[in-house]
Amino acid sequence: MIDIRWKAALFICALSIVSVFLWLISGLLTGLVIFTLGLLCYLINHIYWIHQLNSWLKTPDLSEVPEGSGLWEDVYSSLLKYERKNTLKQTELNSALERFEIVANAIPDGLVILSAANTIEWCTSHAEYQLGLNLSTDKNLPIVNLLRSSHFIAYLYNEVYDEPFKLKNIRSMDSTLEISLIPLATKQKLLISRDVTQIEKVDAMRRDFIANVSHELRTPLTVVGGFIETLSDMEGAIPSSISSYFGMMQDQTTRMRRLIEDLLTLSHIESNTQAPDDNPINMSMLMNMLLNDANALSQGKHQISAQTNPHFDLSGAVDELQSALGNLVSNAIRYTPEGGEIKISWQLRDNQGIFSVTDNGIGIDQQHIHRLTERFYRVDRGRSRETGGTGLGLSIVKHLLTRHQAKLEITSELSVGSTFSAIFPKARMIQK
Repeated sequence: MIDIRWKAALFICALSIVSVFLWLISGLLTGLVIFTLGLLCYLINHIYWIHQLNSWLKTPDLSEVPEGSGLWEDVYSSLLKYERKNTLKQTELNSALERFEIVANAIPDGLVILSAANTIEWCTSHAEYQLGLNLSTDKNLPIVNLLRSSHFIAYLYNEVYDEPFKLKNIRSMDSTLEISLIPLATKQKLLISRDVTQIEKVDAMRRDFIANVSHELRTPLTVVGGFIETLSDMEGAIPSSISSYFGMMQDQTTRMRRLIEDLLTLSHIESNTQAPDDNPINMSMLMNMLLNDANALSQGKHQISAQTNPHFDLSGAVDELQSALGNLVSNAIRYTPEGGEIKISWQLRDNQGIFSVTDNGIGIDQQHIHRLTERFYRVDRGRSRETGGTGLGLSIVKHLLTRHQAKLEITSELSVGSTFSAIFPKARMIQK
């Protein structure tokens, strides 16, 4: 196929040759007239086909592409190939989109794509049912206009999506949804809603069972412990040959009572759906209390220091946070050999409050770190019993921190030491 530019050049050359020939035969005027008329006809031809192209572009139809003539035959031929290729790609994209929507709607979880401004761009039928949406009418509307839960709005704008959010189903208040948000590269967000009603019911049954059993065991253990303590205090009531057995029974009874208390505490925290108190907490005072408790527990066996940023306080439930942070401190003392060093600090980092406990104790192997907050998980069961641990402390800490939108970070190196950090969001920071 001859290039369009060469075709145009050949026409101009042919017209020029004819005009020069007529000039030689009939004179200059005749040659110029013929040359001018030739260019005019050439221009009119281009204007005509440009008009045809413009008319076709208003309502493109592959079956009605003009055939063209001369240069325009090649133009329309290339245009026809381009349109066919685009139509094929469009068909493939539509087919891929249909397959994606079929697969997305087959997933039992609801999917919603939110824009950078948190408006609804697309959602599946499961999301419409679970969240009470209607894509045909709710598209481009802010999600907060439709999900009016204050806790969800706080979760959305807090922009910390490490943990999912529990939300009562819009359709049925007896069911529960688990909402997860995943930031996308385009500043959009993928919202995933999952019906966890059955899981919640099973968890509730488990919590009730543990609470009921713990309550039932508390009374007989108290009675048994009381009798053992009374007999141990009575002079001559226990023969010296078996007195050591009573000491062992007293230790095990105390351990069981401590375990039951932790089980009841954990069950109460898990079943408490109410938001924690939101009161100002004087962190300087709390740090002093934790330092005094740590020195009392250590009894001078460790070097304990505290560093506090006095310009920032925290909002939350002081009893819950004192229990959680105190647990981290007591763990550091229990698992740090005599003569070790323990540092307690409260600092501000990236607008987040960081409470950390650092020790140079036995450390933890990396393979155990991600499981430390599981119930009853122990790295060293024998050592845990020796130090009086129940295996529930860090699980309680995690739940208490989660109630305050905080998270627990653990870094450790075996035989070097560990750092346990409670990271609180900017929303809970109070500047003095």
